[in-house]
Amino acid sequence: LRLDELLSLQTSPEEQVQHDELLFQTVHQSSELWLKFATTEVDRAASHLEQGEIAPALRLLRRAVLSMQYITAQLDMLNQMAPWEFLGFRVALGHGAGFDSPGFRRVPHVTQHVASALDRVLEQAGVELIDVYRHNRDHEQLFALAELLTEWDERVWVWRFRHYSIVARAIGEGTIGTQGTPVQVLGKLIAQRQLPKLWEVRTRLAAEFDAEQDS
Repeated sequence: LRLDELLSLQTSPEEQVQHDELLFQTVHQSSELWLKFATTEVDRAASHLEQGEIAPALRLLRRAVLSMQYITAQLDMLNQMAPWEFLGFRVALGHGAGFDSPGFRRVPHVTQHVASALDRVLEQAGVELIDVYRHNRDHEQLFALAELLTEWDERVWVWRFRHYSIVARAIGEGTIGTQGTPVQVLGKLIAQRQLPKLWEVRTRLAAEFDAEQDS
């Protein structure tokens, strides 16, 4: 497990500008480990889907979704930092920002990979996504797959929102981030969906249901 090496990656008490540096590093370093695991599982699930193997893809996606829950939950620890103390060592972070996170950058890549794999699976099955939802009992595996991918997208959105809210709570929404981007601008970016088709299909279902009720 190379624990000695792992535990040496945090600044020592002698090196710390503020005591909360250890809390900050612990949350972010462990988040990167979980993001590495989660994105690896999503990428591998996409490869399974490309081979027409839905069952193993479902298992890997469940693990990825659970990983995102862990990552999001531990962000609560950052609210235990006082804003003034955080500002004390924020300067020592240099120009680092959330966009520098390897895991953050890899999430959209693997998400698009699995989105393309989903399109291929639906094409091979000869069924449209909306029909999977209309007749979910006839397409149990495809429905489970679509719902897991929706949950993955939702968990990513929730994680990004929580990260934004932590930043806003620590340094305020009117502050300029470490890469020159205002915090408010970052807030607008989190509204983007990685898998828009899975959300649009719900709007279509609601519209069709309402039309049937009116007819």
